[in-house]
Amino acid sequence: DAIMQSAPMQYCHKYCIANGDCVPSDPADFKNLLYNIWFELYRRGGSIRDSSGFEHVFVGEIKHGKVSGFHNWIHFFIEERKGKLDYRGYIKPKSNYSAHENSDDHILTLQFEWDGVLKSVGTSFIGVSPEFEMALYSMCFLTGEEENIFNLDTGSDSFKLVCKVFTMAKDKIGTSFVEVLEHEDKVNQF
Repeated sequence: DAIMQSAPMQYCHKYCIANGDCVPSDPADFKNLLYNIWFELYRRGGSIRDSSGFEHVFVGEIKHGKVSGFHNWIHFFIEERKGKLDYRGYIKPKSNYSAHENSDDHILTLQFEWDGVLKSVGTSFIGVSPEFEMALYSMCFLTGEEENIFNLDTGSDSFKLVCKVFTMAKDKIGTSFVEVLEHEDKVNQF
């Protein structure tokens, strides 16, 4: 219930009503819809229902010797602090402005090892709330396409992003993450 009271999710609900098909205007019905797309279990290649969009995106999964999902910086921080995650470095963002990485970056493409399994490329917002991520990914899933291109201005950085949202089990989020298409460091321009 608390997430539904947050500003990002309030915005998400209004946006989805205005721009989506069959998005309920009643807050309780919208909450049920979000539960279905994020938390209902489905099969991810196996015979049992053992995965959900939330688990895949925010927690990550190790299946068949590969890390999949795991796009949340908070879980990344927690796992690294517990010694279960070994950060291997970042991959420089694509940029038309030759931006330099700095401590103000809000989106990074990372490489890491989790529980001894390498994730060679993973993208994550840095420093944003889970409510913001869930709202953005929900809006793209409910009103957009598999690839949703938009601009994000954080004050110190300007990004052109693509938010990828893939469906599982016909009506559930399989995965969702952003990739940087362009990045401009507005503070440290030369």
